[in-house]
Amino acid sequence: MEALFSQFSFLANQALHDKNFDPARIEELLDLFEQEAYASWSSVEAEHQKAAQDAMNSLKEAEDYLDSIMEAAMAEFRQSYDAAEKSSKEELSSLVHAADAARKMGQSLGAATAGSSEKYLEAGLSSATVTMKSACATSKVHPS
Repeated sequence: MEALFSQFSFLANQALHDKNFDPARIEELLDLFEQEAYASWSSVEAEHQKAAQDAMNSLKEAEDYLDSIMEAAMAEFRQSYDAAEKSSKEELSSLVHAADAARKMGQSLGAATAGSSEKYLEAGLSSATVTMKSACATSKVHPS
């Protein structure tokens, strides 16, 4: 491009000093400028396309990496969730078993308490009956 500018400067000076100067020479030079501009534009466009493609490739790699990390995290979450669910089911089963055992023990203690209360009542009635019979037999019933 620098060479074209210096040639343009030379032709411009020549056009000022030479009356027989052919303007077609400047047009030829302008065509060369146009070709150089298109070549530069083409080069920049190719660089831009390469940079865009590199950016897309990097983005795709980042997405793939993120997907793999997310899949690993979800697998770990599922594994933790399954382990926690298994543990909670085992604990629930243990608590249900303990509650059943406590209920059965409560029922047997209740039955034992009812039975002993009944026997205590019967013993009290029996004792009172014997005392009354004994008192009636001796005719010494005390009014208190």
